[in-house]
Amino acid sequence: MTDSDDPLSTTFAALADPTRRAILARLAKGEATVKELSAPFAMSGPAVSKHLRVLERAGLIARGRDAQWRPCRLEAAPLRDVSEWTSGFRSFWDQSHQRLDAYLSQLTTPEGKKHARRK
Repeated sequence: MTDSDDPLSTTFAALADPTRRAILARLAKGEATVKELSAPFAMSGPAVSKHLRVLERAGLIARGRDAQWRPCRLEAAPLRDVSEWTSGFRSFWDQSHQRLDAYLSQLTTPEGKKHARRK
């Protein structure tokens, strides 16, 4: 299976780069041009355009056309898919935290402190 067959893998690959994540964070505030998106980065316009193509292929952004202005906007549906996939691990972390809480509570009781010193 290639990444193009698996949208979740394509989304994760696009999100793997900090520049692309920063671009998405900026677009979460509203549409922006390539020039506006490239401003905070020490890279050329063509380099930013490559990042935008990766994000566009992953379905994370869309580019419009308004006369000479070519705004980019966030398309959040793939992020919802990532959120749904990662939420499956929430119960694992909740259970781990509950076990840690129980252990720490046990250590704070007088009996638990005696037991911890014996180990």
